[in-house]
Amino acid sequence: MSAEKLIVLAVGGNSLITDPNHVTVKAQYRAAAETAEHIAALICDGHRVVIAHGNGPQVGFILRRAELARHELHMVPLDSCVADTQGAIGYNLQMALQNELRRCGCPLTAVTVVTQVVVDPKDPSFTRPAKPIGSFMDQITAEQHRDEEGWDIVEDSGRGYRRVVPSPRPLRIVELEAVRALTERSMPVITVGGGGIPVVEDSSGSLEGVEAVIDKDLAACLLAKQLHADIFIISTAVEKASLFFGTPDQQDLEELTCRQARQYMDEGHFAPGSMLPKMEALTDFVSSTGSIGVLTNPDHLVAATQGRAGTRVVP
Repeated sequence: MSAEKLIVLAVGGNSLITDPNHVTVKAQYRAAAETAEHIAALICDGHRVVIAHGNGPQVGFILRRAELARHELHMVPLDSCVADTQGAIGYNLQMALQNELRRCGCPLTAVTVVTQVVVDPKDPSFTRPAKPIGSFMDQITAEQHRDEEGWDIVEDSGRGYRRVVPSPRPLRIVELEAVRALTERSMPVITVGGGGIPVVEDSSGSLEGVEAVIDKDLAACLLAKQLHADIFIISTAVEKASLFFGTPDQQDLEELTCRQARQYMDEGHFAPGSMLPKMEALTDFVSSTGSIGVLTNPDHLVAATQGRAGTRVVP
């Protein structure tokens, strides 16, 4: 058994849909179960694990259902969509993880925490919304949503129109101390799902949800820093980050310093909206804490914590 470490693990929402032709709830549970098998191995290896997850496709499904039913039912606010996915994805992950832990003879109980994350109402993204969500629309439908619901709409590379929303930076995790208390009892915790439910706080401390989405990796990074995690892992579709990705000159990265990571980001090696925010989050965590950041895929989680797989970002 390895020496116990506190690990914050960020799992992408797309990794819970392994086949775009099979996106039913049952298919998503099977994907969650595959990921849970590897997470359970970390827990059975003696580590405390806190899990964050994405929700991009799942929020899109909820919005699409609402659009199709809008002739007889109300639309769903975006903060409620995030809350819905926290419950549904959390349920899938905690049940799959619980089943796997039971098979391993581990007595721990996985817990999902519906998590609010405070953002700044003056964040620049609120005046320049740019995060696309939901399905493509024709121009007439897009303009109808703009006029009736106040949506911000953009035309997307000739493929149709999409809604864009703000993506403010996360400032504070409201339920942080509840998560901390659970981790101190070694309970596996699923939290800040989809980056957390975006809320703003008034002068009296009252909270109110806002129409926005928070980047999952940035929220997971904030969580890892505030929990003083020993390792922050971002689980994605590839085992390692690479230079010259997808070319004959592709060079997989095993270990790099924060300085090297920033250099590669400045040189444009990591794609915006894909690998770039992951490397930004890992570099932020490592430079802030002096601990280790890791990028890998679910199959290599255990090996990555042992330094035998993935890309490690070090001080």
